[in-house]
Amino acid sequence: MWRSRAVLAAFASLSLTFGAAQVADAAGAAAAASRGVGLPPVVSHVPTEENVVFITVDDGWVHDPAVARTLVERRIPVSLFLLPGATSYDTRYFTDLAAQGRVSVENHTVNHPDLTTLDAAGKDAEVCGAGEQLAATFGREPKLLRPPYGAVNDEVRLAAKACGVKALITWTYDFTTWSETPATPRLRAGDIVLLHFTPTLGADLQRALDAAKAAGLRPAALMPHLKSAGLVP
Repeated sequence: MWRSRAVLAAFASLSLTFGAAQVADAAGAAAAASRGVGLPPVVSHVPTEENVVFITVDDGWVHDPAVARTLVERRIPVSLFLLPGATSYDTRYFTDLAAQGRVSVENHTVNHPDLTTLDAAGKDAEVCGAGEQLAATFGREPKLLRPPYGAVNDEVRLAAKACGVKALITWTYDFTTWSETPATPRLRAGDIVLLHFTPTLGADLQRALDAAKAAGLRPAALMPHLKSAGLVP
């Protein structure tokens, strides 16, 4: 199935390229502006008048029971952009979160590649492949994609659309502690916070929640606000 989608995506990508080139002969600026029409949007901030912020967590390699308890007991809405392999050795950690908490499971590809470096077949295998695996585990096909490293172009958007993705979600701020704890920004309504399933997730999540509280914001579910903003149908 994915091979046929890849072929369609490749032809569509060629059509985009040649169509843009033809229009560019008459009006280059107009062609550049129109090239992404009909493709799913790339969203790093959600326009909203509500005092909300969006918590997202990537990958899924470290399964801290304390983090799961926090999410469930405090009923924190989060979007989990999961790698199928990271969930497979302890699937119940995530299925319980999805069942008990206010958690949605979304797509982060199969192997976490830079999608912009892959051909159409590679993009399809990574995005559609992850969506199919997550759907088999969680009973729901993801509609949001976080492109690894935030790397995205129109060809990635085209491949995502072919896989049923409604929006590509990047982020406003990364609260993950990597080599050192990052400075805490002042959050604004509609910001998207990036976290990762690392050993520091508990502390990183608390910093994000404290920053949201200090700004008078509350965590909210992402998809309903994407719809309210007209970013997804």
